[in-house]
Amino acid sequence: MNIGKRLSAFGFAVLFLFVVSCKRDAVEPTSQVGVDSLSTSGVQYSSINAWIYEVMQDAYFWSKQMPAQGTLNANANPADYFEKLIYQRATVDRFSGITDDIESLQKEFNGISKIFGIQYQLAAVDQNQSNIGLFLSYVVKGSPAEAAGLKRGDIILKVNGQALTTGNYATLLRSSDNISFNLGKLDGAALVADDQKTYTMTKAEVTENPVGFSAVIDKSQYGKKIGYLVYTQFVPGTDTSPTLYDDQLRKIFGDFKAQGVNELVLDLRFNGGGYISSAETLASLIGKNISTSKVFYKEQWNENYTAYYQKESGPNALDHTFLNEPNNIGANLSRVFVLTSEGTASASELVINGLKPYMTVITVGDHTYGKNLFGTLVSDDKKRWNWGMYVMLGQTANANGESDYGNVNGIAAGYKVDDTVIPFRSFGDDNETLFSKVLNVMGIPASTSARVGATARVTPLSGEFLKDNLQTSEKRMIKTMELK
Repeated sequence: MNIGKRLSAFGFAVLFLFVVSCKRDAVEPTSQVGVDSLSTSGVQYSSINAWIYEVMQDAYFWSKQMPAQGTLNANANPADYFEKLIYQRATVDRFSGITDDIESLQKEFNGISKIFGIQYQLAAVDQNQSNIGLFLSYVVKGSPAEAAGLKRGDIILKVNGQALTTGNYATLLRSSDNISFNLGKLDGAALVADDQKTYTMTKAEVTENPVGFSAVIDKSQYGKKIGYLVYTQFVPGTDTSPTLYDDQLRKIFGDFKAQGVNELVLDLRFNGGGYISSAETLASLIGKNISTSKVFYKEQWNENYTAYYQKESGPNALDHTFLNEPNNIGANLSRVFVLTSEGTASASELVINGLKPYMTVITVGDHTYGKNLFGTLVSDDKKRWNWGMYVMLGQTANANGESDYGNVNGIAAGYKVDDTVIPFRSFGDDNETLFSKVLNVMGIPASTSARVGATARVTPLSGEFLKDNLQTSEKRMIKTMELK
């Protein structure tokens, strides 16, 4: 028997049989849904809450810190009831959540979302801090935004013909599935609107290819061949091709290996996590002197499940080793550079932390989000209601037992660099803000011929890159599980 069967015995399904970690703001408490003692399906809240408590008491990482069931209001709204069970919400369990629409959430966790397809920094464009712009840092492949011609470095100043301000931008971006953007450009130190072209688009359901960019950058005059990879989420493939994206990674690293890459830049600025299986693949393509007997990461569950797994499979039951990846380039590397932001989270941090015992990992940018927890997305297996939960099940550590980044400070940047110079330059450009720092650390001067056009520095209103739905990137760590 494994976790899938054991948890199902308590009246809920482990959706997709995945262990997942969750994003900070994907599921907002739904206390406004339902105002009396009945849910919309006519089920008593007390029944839902009893199910919630039973699940949490069995599987929650901090189950022993939960209040006694008898001290809680059994007829409370399930969102409010659930919140009473969370351990130190502000600083420890920032991730567990609940929803009254599990079907929509299941689809979102499967990597499918209805979007325009932009990520951006939100910043003021005048000294009064009243007018703002969207400074595009990434445009999703295959999205309406890409189809319309938007690209990294563009600056949006108007939405539906209206100049963006601190008072209207949220309403404008959320107002409709149909939207138009007008861009701006730097004229000296000033941003001026360019109304000659309007970019019009409609939100569409997009399954994102996580490989945003890859290239081999030849600096052979300095003895360097640099592999550069922008990776936006850890997703192995699609429903019709389950290993499509993992195989794409293998092909990219096969090309890196064939071209003699001896430095690697892994750009995880926009990566909030994903499937642990893909993290295992990526780490196994990078790690130096690794093998299938070397530990990539360890899991820690609550006391009951730790004892159960160790009884079933021995004291190392929760140790997970690297994969055998023939296109591993670790033999040619002494280090790996990882570009990070406050949105770099979960499976991204797992890769950073998991590689540290085996090679030098140099982080450049900002501190990461700080998520070393994994959990599960669950629903009622009897389908009595549409409520579902994220439940944090445990935390990960590397082969040395290190797991000290699970806080708001995350993994500190080895080289702190503010990614605020606009317009954002193309990935792999010698003078792109973070990559230029990497080149500097390597002892490679940036190309002066690439310095064209005006630049300016802005002060973002958010520490993370935002998406067109005004959310930050998902903070997920998903692990495939097999029923026995």
